Amino acid sequence: MQSGLYVSLSGQVALERRLETIASNVANMNTVGYRADGVSFAAELAKAGDQQVAFASSGQSFISRVAGPLTRTGNPLDLAVQGDGWFAIQTPNGIAYTRDGRMQLTESGALQTVNGYQVLDAGGSPIQIDASAGDPTVAADGMITQDGKQIAAIGLFSIPDDANLTRTVNSGVIPDKPATPILDFTQNGVIQGSVEGSNVNPIREMSKLIEVTRTFDSVSSAMSQSESSLQDAIKTLGGAA
Repeated sequence: MQSGLYVSLSGQVALERRLETIASNVANMNTVGYRADGVSFAAELAKAGDQQVAFASSGQSFISRVAGPLTRTGNPLDLAVQGDGWFAIQTPNGIAYTRDGRMQLTESGALQTVNGYQVLDAGGSPIQIDASAGDPTVAADGMITQDGKQIAAIGLFSIPDDANLTRTVNSGVIPDKPATPILDFTQNGVIQGSVEGSNVNPIREMSKLIEVTRTFDSVSSAMSQSESSLQDAIKTLGGAA
């Protein structure tokens, strides 16, 4: 079996997936609350006669949970998460969780994201405040105060570390395991007047792009050499016959 061709092909497939991930990250490096994509790779063993051949897998995608940088805006409806919590929002695909804390008020007083999705409290209910009572004050525990009265509380949720995340609207994610409300605000909280930027490091992504491009060229060269050796073997064996 000419395993070199198949090993090289598996490497190209893996590199293509990594290239797609890099392109997506670069395209969203200025997207508020965006969490970068990553791909983890492993070797897959395949039986080739009496020899073990290690093929590169296509990779397992994951979403980085590293926090992005905070930018101070001074806008009372801009909120950022300190710690590992997530805001909960109601989307057409169900409840999603996001780090994009740019909020807005409708005329009826509904608190929504800039994309029009309702922001939820710790109980999963939409938040409603008085749109005519002036700018709200949001405490570190998410409590919303207007005219000295506590009227609602923005929910912060913890997503299990081992949960797989699926992307959805508004820089949001949907975990495959239930998220739970955060009740301890010692290390987690809400920061009013700030937003969290993308956690994509553009310099690092460009470095990865160069690395992937060079590796792809090397794999292509190895594939060409393997194909040439196969052709030479066929000519030699064919001539001997």
